[in-house]
Amino acid sequence: MKFSLSWLKEHLETSATIQDVADACNRIGLEVEAIENPAERLRGFTVAKVLTADRHPQADKLQVLTVDAGQGPVQVVCGAPNARAGLIGVFGLEGAVVPANGMTLKKAAIRGVESNGMMCSSRELELGDDHDGIIELPADAPVGTAFSDYADLNDPVLDVAITPNRQDCMGVRGIARDLAAAGLGTLKPLATVYRLPAQAQAGNGPGPDVGTDDPEGCPAFYGIEVRGVKNGTSPDWMIRHLKAAGQKPISTLVDITNFVMLDLGRPLHVYDKAKLQGGLRARLAKPGEQVMALNGKTYTLSGSMTVIADDVQVHDIGGIMGGEDSGVSDDTTDVIIECAYFTPEHIARTGQALGLTSDARQRFERGVDPAFLDDGIDIATWLVTEHCGGTPSGVTRAGTPPAAERTIAYDPEHCARLGGISVPAGRQQQILESLGFSVADDWVVGIPTWRRDIDGGADLVEEVVRMVGLDNVPSTPLPRADGVAKPTATPAQKIERKVRRTAAARGLNEAITWSFLSEKEAAILGGGLWSLENPISEDMKVMRPSMLPGLLSAAQRNMNRGATTVRLFEVGRRYLADAERPTVGLVLAGDKIPRGWASGKAQKFDAFDAKAEALALLEAAGAQVSNLQVMGEAGDHYHPGQSGTLRLGPKTILASFGSLHPDTARAFDLDGPVMVAEVFLDAIPAKRASKDGNAFMRTDYTPPALQAVTRDFAFLVPADLPSDTLVRAVRGADKAHITAVRLFDRFAGQGVPDGQVSLAIEVTLQPQDKSFAEPDLTAISDAVVAAAAKLGAVLRG
Repeated sequence: MKFSLSWLKEHLETSATIQDVADACNRIGLEVEAIENPAERLRGFTVAKVLTADRHPQADKLQVLTVDAGQGPVQVVCGAPNARAGLIGVFGLEGAVVPANGMTLKKAAIRGVESNGMMCSSRELELGDDHDGIIELPADAPVGTAFSDYADLNDPVLDVAITPNRQDCMGVRGIARDLAAAGLGTLKPLATVYRLPAQAQAGNGPGPDVGTDDPEGCPAFYGIEVRGVKNGTSPDWMIRHLKAAGQKPISTLVDITNFVMLDLGRPLHVYDKAKLQGGLRARLAKPGEQVMALNGKTYTLSGSMTVIADDVQVHDIGGIMGGEDSGVSDDTTDVIIECAYFTPEHIARTGQALGLTSDARQRFERGVDPAFLDDGIDIATWLVTEHCGGTPSGVTRAGTPPAAERTIAYDPEHCARLGGISVPAGRQQQILESLGFSVADDWVVGIPTWRRDIDGGADLVEEVVRMVGLDNVPSTPLPRADGVAKPTATPAQKIERKVRRTAAARGLNEAITWSFLSEKEAAILGGGLWSLENPISEDMKVMRPSMLPGLLSAAQRNMNRGATTVRLFEVGRRYLADAERPTVGLVLAGDKIPRGWASGKAQKFDAFDAKAEALALLEAAGAQVSNLQVMGEAGDHYHPGQSGTLRLGPKTILASFGSLHPDTARAFDLDGPVMVAEVFLDAIPAKRASKDGNAFMRTDYTPPALQAVTRDFAFLVPADLPSDTLVRAVRGADKAHITAVRLFDRFAGQGVPDGQVSLAIEVTLQPQDKSFAEPDLTAISDAVVAAAAKLGAVLRG
């Protein structure tokens, strides 16, 4: 809701500055989003007189002017056809910024002639659409005066965010009422603002033929006819107010309806009677009926929508937007002014179904004052006759607006209990009455018809607290319970936190991507199982079946912007057929090690890097990584032979890792090898709880008393035997003493038979109660060789 300070002061008797008003609005819950002053945009533009006008020596369409802007004559080159000696216009000084294009005026040579500043048109100053010539001011305009002061444009504008429950503040008068109740001034009587007589402003004779056949959607339809009007340009004060509110002036009749809507929160509509065929009726649309609205678009209506129609066609989507066929024009002489009440719920459903929004809809769907129909049509009639002339008829009142009296039994003590601030009962009564409520001796409070949002005593407390000032409510800490607070994080949350810290500590950057994908992206990784009925966009229609698409898209964006190395991870959810699954995804792309004098060429990531990251995250999550098996079948989006899975047994997959399939990489517009991995946190077996029930309790660290011993073995094995299989077999040869087995060399070539490779492993042996004797080591070595032999491995000589 935008309005100027002068507009507000038409309703509020106050000497407050614009900052005072903004502070008061924020204090009472009306958030000020911005303060603008049109004068600031016109700084450097002054009233000036053209002293001489001579033809440009190098251009037929240009003139060389001598201009006096109050600081002595200056030379200006101008191309306006109406530039002439003696003209009073608007001159932009050197250094001024032209509002229309942001150009800073500088001294320049135009076709060889020096020019200082610029004579301006209305369009250049964004004061209108006229660009045929420069602005012409009256002959008595004071030369040297700032144009914003002369044109009365030094009027700051506030932009206030109105919450949906404050329908009464969708007009300037409603905001003025709130500010008056907050002590910023005095609310002027409405009759004083509009200079209306005590009696209604209706004329004599019968009113127009209007009615409502849809009491549910349009309970009340008031209409008045004004004959002999002259449509034209609105008065300057109205144009200034509309422009301050961001509205474009159209014509006097249209501008009056917009002005009353913005000023009083009362939408109106005006019809050209000559374009109607019969009377006007509010009724339900016939399924399939169409209407061309004032925005130039044609809408197809359903049978649940309220419309205003004559005997032949629909002319208005009730309460939302009028139709083009009956709109007023410069030739209009007789009009019918509509002032109706539309049910908020009907308006909201119709607007949503048609995808049509308007200022009228915003007000009707929140709920306008149902008791303001007579005053609204009187004010509109007075403005029309005042500025367009004409003779009004009587008022036709069809239907009954829902303006029944509502009351609430209120206890002033509720203010301290619910609002946290003690306000004397007398002060509470004063606040409520200044807002339009009536307060009886027994504290039965009558609710004004314009406050549809008030429903109970708590709402009245809110009104009191708002007017006292939300910033005056004391900050009171909640009572703290005795004892030490118990941890609230679940085991799953603790695991995710630990995994997140581990990934960051290993040099990966955390990403947060959308949980939604396009159908195309989901199909690349096997397709999504859950589609949204009302997606944000078509690119966010499917719930992600994998963490990788979002990370790959993020990697692609980073690489496109010059990143040479991408290390990303994300902790989130995959959405599968049965449930959503906690998962960690990671992507490694670009250079693992950049080129350098010591490293030589840049080194790329490989599948073992992805495996190492997956193992580290699994270990952080509590998995027994020493028991994991490496197997294939990572998925079609992985590169075969350069990928695998980490499993507990043949069926329980804890992670997949490896090189992304080239086709998948190309689908995400990624070049070069890309390594990825997914760790499935929900597949990790939960730790057994300790005796006190805590699965995360650490055991005391007890280092072994004796030093460990290492022994190296080299085996000739079949070339297709996975090294992990040999490592696992050796580890199981003597579980009591073998604590670790590590592969440290793989060799194929001279001295190794065809079809075989040499695998060298380091075995760590840990003595228990006594040091190893030679027979002990021999027995363990024999057990290692025997375990390897079962796989076809032969100890190398």
